[in-house]
Amino acid sequence: MTLHIPFDNSYAALPDGFFARVHPEPVREPSLIALNEPLARELGIDGLDDPNIAALFAGNAVPEGAAPLAQLYAGHQFGQYNPQLGDGRAILLGETIGTDGMRRDIQLKGSGRTPFSRMGDGRAWLGPVLREYVVSEAMHALGVPTTRALAAVRTGEPVIRERPLPGAVLTRVAQSHLRVGTFQVFAARGDTKALQTLFDYAVARHYPDATDPASFLDAVMRRQAALVAHWMSLGFIHGVMNTDNCSISGETIDYGPCAFMDSYHPETVYSSIDRYGRYSYAAQADIIVWNMAQLATALLSLMPNPEASVEPFTAQIHTMPDMIRAEWLRRFGAKIGIADPEPGDASLIADLLTLMQTAEADFTNTFRGLADGTAREQFADASAFDEWSARWSARLDDENDPHGWMTAANPVLIPRNHRIEEMITDAVAGDDSLFHRLMAAYAMPYDAREQFGDLRKPPAPEEVVEATFCGT
Repeated sequence: MTLHIPFDNSYAALPDGFFARVHPEPVREPSLIALNEPLARELGIDGLDDPNIAALFAGNAVPEGAAPLAQLYAGHQFGQYNPQLGDGRAILLGETIGTDGMRRDIQLKGSGRTPFSRMGDGRAWLGPVLREYVVSEAMHALGVPTTRALAAVRTGEPVIRERPLPGAVLTRVAQSHLRVGTFQVFAARGDTKALQTLFDYAVARHYPDATDPASFLDAVMRRQAALVAHWMSLGFIHGVMNTDNCSISGETIDYGPCAFMDSYHPETVYSSIDRYGRYSYAAQADIIVWNMAQLATALLSLMPNPEASVEPFTAQIHTMPDMIRAEWLRRFGAKIGIADPEPGDASLIADLLTLMQTAEADFTNTFRGLADGTAREQFADASAFDEWSARWSARLDDENDPHGWMTAANPVLIPRNHRIEEMITDAVAGDDSLFHRLMAAYAMPYDAREQFGDLRKPPAPEEVVEATFCGT
């Protein structure tokens, strides 16, 4: 049976200035690594037994009904504005309306050069493709809004980075690929007509209840506040929170140098290009406010009197830290068994985090250990933890089902950096068995399954990953 994707494309109907029409570049010898069949069925895709499916998801053939294009956007990268970025190694094939009624993009990453590639080759190597596939699907299983992985394909061609590496293409699915940087590019150009068209499109697609730029901004802020608090509750560090990597839909997007913390420290940085800690674990709450301020700035020109709107927009942005604190308290309250945390509970949580930092306790295993009765094992000097535990136990006397909240909020498994690196090393050597094992394990991250017990262990000293890298 021939693969059939029921495309229903809307972004391709926007004016040509929003994108460049471009086809994927064929590759030499495509071979399928993984196909996310449940997601494919949710998208309404038929013909998954097509013998040419690897070639289709490598970009060697454009499916019927696709309208391939590379999107235009700009963005602040580590605080510096770049007036034109765009999809330099990604091509949007089109959109589907799934069996759940949700409209989603289907995009190829690593499918060749586009007009926005600048000096790049438009390709991806195998490591970042597998990293994004595993981590994005793990994030979905953890309950975090995220882009999804539909397929991964080896290209049979080398990609030149510091050395030749095996090439690959990822098929990514998202509610959309609209970014803060998509708004910035038209605002910076003074193209109010295009900006209004983009605004109307984004409202219709994502926030139909928004009536004006202010209510749209508020809706985006609320989703982003919830998203970043969710990241932090799992010890997740995005690593490159540039405005071009900040999705209007409120999904986690662009898994480059991302990582989950092992030992807790609020200033943890993994990204090899984040030399000053701009996107450290703790800084994420501040950076998302900064990113939303850039969105607010872009939206100003849509207001009848932009100058008079600066003050109310600024006041609106200043409400966001309280949104994040409320989401943070809700998430971390659940992690210690409190269903409806009160403001005073923030100090109880903060005191535990301070103890964890001092003891270099494992983030995931400590919080899960609160439910399993093993948290004390994370502290070499347990006396301070015992004092905290006495306060915590007294607080839980007022809760109906603290164990239920803790097991639902604290995963057993996260994609640990050393396991991801081990998987990539094996895959480069031609062995995908660890990739498939990790996919099976992370599909149910809240369940304690004996066959995956080894994946709970933090890295040994020689296994610690000090830095993670972008895929470009």
